[in-house]
Amino acid sequence: MLQIYNTLTRRKDPFKPRHKKRVDIFVCGPTIYDYMHIGHAKTYVQFDVIVKYLRYKGYRAYYLQNVTDIDDKIIKRAQEKNIDPAKLAREFEGYYHDDEKKLGITSVTKYARATDYIKDIIKQTQALLKKGYAYKISDGYYYDITKFKDYGKLSGRTALGAEDAVSRIDESVAKKNKGDFCLWKFSKPDEPSWDTKIGRGRPGWHIEDTAITEKHFGPQYDIHGGARDLIFPHHEAEIAQMQAISDKSPMARFWIHTGFLTVDGKKMSKSLKNFITVDDALKNYDYKTLRFFYLSSHYHSPIDFTDESIKSAQHGLERLNDFIQYTKIHKKDNKELTQKTKQQFITAMDDDFDTVKAIAALFDFINICYKKNIGGKSAYKLLKKINTIFDIFTFKKPRIPQNITILVEQREKLREQKKWSEADQIRKKIQTLGFTVEDTDKGPIVKKLGIKLL
Repeated sequence: MLQIYNTLTRRKDPFKPRHKKRVDIFVCGPTIYDYMHIGHAKTYVQFDVIVKYLRYKGYRAYYLQNVTDIDDKIIKRAQEKNIDPAKLAREFEGYYHDDEKKLGITSVTKYARATDYIKDIIKQTQALLKKGYAYKISDGYYYDITKFKDYGKLSGRTALGAEDAVSRIDESVAKKNKGDFCLWKFSKPDEPSWDTKIGRGRPGWHIEDTAITEKHFGPQYDIHGGARDLIFPHHEAEIAQMQAISDKSPMARFWIHTGFLTVDGKKMSKSLKNFITVDDALKNYDYKTLRFFYLSSHYHSPIDFTDESIKSAQHGLERLNDFIQYTKIHKKDNKELTQKTKQQFITAMDDDFDTVKAIAALFDFINICYKKNIGGKSAYKLLKKINTIFDIFTFKKPRIPQNITILVEQREKLREQKKWSEADQIRKKIQTLGFTVEDTDKGPIVKKLGIKLL
């Protein structure tokens, strides 16, 4: 049975959806004022795999993701560029979806823009006012966190920490409590706003998500996901809003949070010059190598992006892809071993989507196959099936360009003449062109590198 670590209960809980095989899952999407970076990619690739595995298990997973297209950061960036905030948001939304496609992220059912749910946001704000959870001050409507007795139950705290993500800084001297957050901000000159029954303004950060999920799923659903820096205050605020309105608990049965990504042991930052966008990463690394790198760590765990770690991922993936070609040559089959490996894969993934153990099971499998000189259709089909979830394997034998073939032939002649130094220079040249040569007793084997050496 599938078990998932639930941030809300702080333990692994058996997964039981509310409606048999239907699973409603919401994951916090991007604030579209900048390009997607490799930290964002970790979260979205790992949730892509989680959703695809749920579908592999036979669940009808409806994956809803919001798009924050109105935000303080969007407004500030638009002012810096002297363009309309809506135009900036659409531009970066396009970049976001392009990056998703490049990363093989294909599982999202629907993207929901915050600005398409203004009526729903107003409706929720009015409900909170009517029930006494919200109050009005000079700059907008705020949520009184002292009114919700369970505030803090997800994170175990009620005050901001150093690692929390704060998209909007809701600071006002008129607030009742330091932790109170804005539901609806009154309009300022030259800022986007909407004319509504509660005044002209724009949404607070947290309420867009509850408005979107209530519209599509109702007050309760199965899974809410996001990066762990969103636990507080964002996800805590969502719970406070939705459960205050509906009087139903929990808002989401399972809360899944991904671990942080660092670069060379440090938090990614433009000031440290270690900020890597997805577009920049894909100039140097194959997208399947990036996906394999993310899956080589448990989604809940932190991961450090270094030259060594990405090259390790590249070499590991090469070994798996070599085995795929091996299965086509070595047709002796062992269906019992393949079935055993399939079950080990499922057991690992059923244990809180443990991709680390799942990948380890695959390496154990290929080691046995190499040792016993077996491969066959069943092994090939197993990897094909797993790839519908992971999207990391390459099944077509890579085409070797003619210039690479010529270089390999030249290198072989030099090796025959025992001109090792000159042969090694050609080998290095082949690597700079994105290929590697492996010398075997059957002759040289040329492989395309998952990482493009610059």
